[in-house]
This record gives sequence, structure tokens and C-alpha cells, in this order.
Amino acid sequence: MAAISREEVAHLARLSRLAVTEEELDRFAGQLDVILQSVARVGEVAAEDIPPTSHSVPLTNVYREDVPQPSLAQEAALSGAPDAYEGRFRVPRILDEEE
Repeated sequence: MAAISREEVAHLARLSRLAVTEEELDRFAGQLDVILQSVARVGEVAAEDIPPTSHSVPLTNVYREDVPQPSLAQEAALSGAPDAYEGRFRVPRILDEEE
């Protein structure tokens, strides 16, 4: 695989709307080249007889059964509230409304 050029890095930066300096172009070209070479090596190692996986170990979901249970009554939930209004917690406004 050919090394990525400064022009290609500059093109990618323009597409991404990133302002990069000349020094960054050189540094990023080298870094992207290392990344692309690493990806190419992984592609060479992958064998046809190995199925693709998303995890290195098998995963199973361990969901519990969804069983409805009693919960607090509204009055009990609001009993410790410093301020309640119409069955809800009342809190101070933190944002001003724009008119």
C-alpha cells in the first residue's frame, strides 16, 4: 500500500473543514500512514475460515424477568420534598425564558 500523501491529508482536512498547518500536514500524513498500514496487516491476517465477531468472548444477555411490583404512592414520594405543587416536585427555575 502506498503512503498517504500530504495532498491527500490536506484534501481530507478540507472535507472535514479542519484548519491544519504545514507542520500538522506532515505529522498527520505519517500518523495516518501508520494507521493504514496497521489496518492492511489485519486484513492480511484475517482467514477465510474464521467467522467475523463483534467480541472476543461469547456474550449472553442476562435479563431478569420483568415483574410489576408495588412502588411508592405519590404522597409518600412527595412527603420529603421541600416544595411540591399539583402532585409534582417544584424546583427553582435555572433558565430565563426568552420573550
